[in-house]
Amino acid sequence: MPELPEVETVRRTLLQLVKGKTIENVTIHWPKMIKKPEEPDQFVDALIGQTIHDVNRRGKFLKFILDDYVLVSHLRMEGRYGLFEQKEESDKHTHAIFTFTDETELRYRDVRKFGTMHLFKKGLEEKELPLSQLGPEPFSKNFTVSYLEERLKKTARKIKSALLDQTIVVGLGNIYVDEALFRSGINPERIANTLTKKEYHLLHREIILTLEEAVAQGGSTVRSYVNTQGEIGMFQLQLYVYGRTNEPCKKCGTILTKTVVGGRGTHFCEKCQK
Repeated sequence: MPELPEVETVRRTLLQLVKGKTIENVTIHWPKMIKKPEEPDQFVDALIGQTIHDVNRRGKFLKFILDDYVLVSHLRMEGRYGLFEQKEESDKHTHAIFTFTDETELRYRDVRKFGTMHLFKKGLEEKELPLSQLGPEPFSKNFTVSYLEERLKKTARKIKSALLDQTIVVGLGNIYVDEALFRSGINPERIANTLTKKEYHLLHREIILTLEEAVAQGGSTVRSYVNTQGEIGMFQLQLYVYGRTNEPCKKCGTILTKTVVGGRGTHFCEKCQK
């Protein structure tokens, strides 16, 4: 599933492609992905005539800012957007088509059909699910060391599971939690409320630095992720532990281990993360 760096990369490329375009028609081939409003016809009718003014991001969600509405979209495992000419044929995995007045189309393709779309009246999108319960952005002023320590001190979960909780901090998934924990020297099975003050500071710093570096590289290309223009991210070349089971640690040479924490495959170095 794309995490913050991948979704941010998609946001930036989408903004270049669709800003200022006006929706002439919408075609939905997989109605189940429309979660709000309940009737897909209402979704279609509301979007006709709306112009895209901006594309924002909240955690792992994309936010299309329109005249009167905000379209909140989650890519889930394999959702992708692409801009096409109307004359270009779409395939069976294309589930939503936003046709613009300039005869181009924004198409949403999703092999697994897990992606979701919610449409809100402007100003209400942050007051209702799925955005209303999200924690702070890791790059925001609200994500301080004190905040992170306070939230983690309240849970007896393993630190890996706590950091995957989007109500604590948004945007982190399996890849970047594993990487941030390695860079902090913290074992993923440590109980979150047992970290020292120094470790909370280290973790806070490495979460931000890891995500910043990944955004700069366009994210990590793992499994099938590409951005909206078909380009791959390059941060996977800098990964310390994720996906490197049975390979030597880049810092100490110890063979890396993979285990399961909270139902998620977890990569770490037994020597660097005691």
